[in-house]
Amino acid sequence: MTKPSETNLYPPVKSFLEDQGYVVKAEVGAADVVAVRGGEPPVVVELKLGFSLALFHQCIARQAVTDDVYLAVARQPGKRFARALKDNTGLARRLGLGLITVRLSDELVEVHCDPGPFSPRKSGKRQTALLREFARRQGDPNEGGQTRKGLVTAYRQDALKIALYLFEAGASKGADVARETGVSRATRMMADDHYGWFERVEKGIYGLTPAGASAVTAASDILGTG
Repeated sequence: MTKPSETNLYPPVKSFLEDQGYVVKAEVGAADVVAVRGGEPPVVVELKLGFSLALFHQCIARQAVTDDVYLAVARQPGKRFARALKDNTGLARRLGLGLITVRLSDELVEVHCDPGPFSPRKSGKRQTALLREFARRQGDPNEGGQTRKGLVTAYRQDALKIALYLFEAGASKGADVARETGVSRATRMMADDHYGWFERVEKGIYGLTPAGASAVTAASDILGTG
């Protein structure tokens, strides 16, 4: 079976554009495909077998010639390509580019987005959650670029406050822990025991597990009190 090449994308893309009334020619100047219809601005299509940063760079360069620039890639089966297609369609929209896929098995051409100005929609809910977490977090315990593993959140800081209190005071009532630490949801957090630090001694009273005692040793740094 012959390995596909970028030239295999051209016939279906050419036919697709010709069906819309364009005159299409390949390798005009630096562009892979140029399509012209009447007095309209030209349409430029860059062909690649797969997504790459270089492909986006090429398409951005073609925007110096026309606003109607598309990237066209070979469509692949599977979830991995579907995820890449979704992400790259979003990127193309943000850059004002169009995106086309070509299924080489039957030459199906599909347009996923057209070139045009992009204005991102803001999520008020996400912004509120971001600012809430920012306000609740004490100090600046993380390093920029850190992975999610081991990330210190406001929740973890509250759990450490509770663990530190139990380490010093011993098993205590949830209401007392909440009052002394200032963590209003202390009882719920100890009951949920997300980190394995707390254990229920009797109804309404919680103590510290060995794992919780170990976590306390680093509490001063993480809580921003060191």
